[in-house]
Amino acid sequence: MQQLHPYWRMDYIEAPRYPAEMKRPFTDLPALGDDHAALIVQRSGLSYLVLNRFPYNPGHLLAVPFRDVADLEELSATERSDLMEEIVLAKRLLTTALKPEGFNIGFNLGSVSGGSIPHLHAHIVPRWGGDNNFMPVIGHTRILPQSLEATWLRLREALAAQLPAEKSAAGAKDGS
Repeated sequence: MQQLHPYWRMDYIEAPRYPAEMKRPFTDLPALGDDHAALIVQRSGLSYLVLNRFPYNPGHLLAVPFRDVADLEELSATERSDLMEEIVLAKRLLTTALKPEGFNIGFNLGSVSGGSIPHLHAHIVPRWGGDNNFMPVIGHTRILPQSLEATWLRLREALAAQLPAEKSAAGAKDGS
């Protein structure tokens, strides 16, 4: 039998989880006032990007509307547009920071679809060839090669690098 020695995994195991009193994490996280502790990568006017604390893969982001709704149809057209812009931004940030070979992007609507929290959110999951092995299937264990903290920092660096380019493009559009 071979031994696995993922010593870095202890950082993940010991990482703080949501406080017990947090009954609505997608509503409560933005109210914490500490985006670093909440693992919120980016906020727009109507939605935000947050690292999934129980990721399928490294860099697994969630795009979440601030307003507490359970279905896409409950969002206004403006909220849907804002949420889609956050999804596109998430894909761009992950491409810059982690260089995945592909993505799974989608919604789980309703508990039977895998939606564990009744609040609308999109999953943006970076994928690499061979990123899934026997561990999730046989060992019921996911292996993450980087801590959530380190991933958050890399995504924030990618966001900071994108901001000047976005401001330049916006200035060119409005003539500034």
